[in-house]
Amino acid sequence: MAHDITVVGLYILDILGRPVLRIPDKGGVDFIEEIRLTVAGTAGGTVVDVAKLGLKSLAVGAVGDDEKADWMLMTMQKHGIDTAAMQRIAGVPTSSTILNIRPNGDRPALHVRGASDHFDVPEGMYSRIFDAPILHLGGTGLLKKLDGAPSLKLLRDAKARGKTVTFDLIAANAETARDVMPLLPHIDYFMPSIEEARELSGLHVPEDCARYFLDHGASACAFTMGGDGAYYASDDGTRILSPAFDVQVADTTGCGDAFDAGMIAAIHHRMDIETSLRFAQAAAGLVATGLGSDAGIRSFEHTLHCMKTWKVKS
Repeated sequence: MAHDITVVGLYILDILGRPVLRIPDKGGVDFIEEIRLTVAGTAGGTVVDVAKLGLKSLAVGAVGDDEKADWMLMTMQKHGIDTAAMQRIAGVPTSSTILNIRPNGDRPALHVRGASDHFDVPEGMYSRIFDAPILHLGGTGLLKKLDGAPSLKLLRDAKARGKTVTFDLIAANAETARDVMPLLPHIDYFMPSIEEARELSGLHVPEDCARYFLDHGASACAFTMGGDGAYYASDDGTRILSPAFDVQVADTTGCGDAFDAGMIAAIHHRMDIETSLRFAQAAAGLVATGLGSDAGIRSFEHTLHCMKTWKVKS
């Protein structure tokens, strides 16, 4: 089966509840409005959203050998995602997170690292994962076995085979920077949040952050900036600040993953860069209106309609 996109990296089960005002004392109970389970993570959230946007997707990651893994694989298959390259690792739990969504949008998390620490991409899998024209690596920073030299080999080989490489990370810190910086010459679209970009570069202004990553080899940067919109810069001199859409925000979990999915879909459809940014922002905006990393996104056509009709923030 030929795929439009291969999504490699961090796959997590998210268990989300809102609104969480407090954690009850002792063995008490509080009542909340909503609880959801979602396939999440910087790869998992992206692959579900990109499948909802109509792309034929191959998921490449790891889950444990438990009931959480069963649910995640079933859910991805329901969305038409090819899970044949997902690894089930015996003796470890599926990576999972409990997210307590505050009324103000804060989301303190409790996380089990689990299977993502044991995930790698053997060279014998390359022919399978490189059958798609686009490869997305998501989750550098929480991929203990894949981070570093194995990721560098993966992306170098992807570019050698003419693939378009998109990239996002998680848990940005000095250690993550050591893993990310060597990858930049092999990345076409580097798509962190502005907070992550600042942490990695030590700079503050989006244009300065972008110049730093471009100088270190990235072809283009697209930063998500929440209510401040998105910023794009490429090595051809293009600079775009795209304002945010005016949406009622319920939960920002997975908005970055949805932005990645929107950019990937836009690349697939060969949209110009300004339209690509707007489409990616519409995908992220839809996710922000509900609970969890796949909330709000229905289809490519619906996302395109929202992009064309939503008002931007003044």
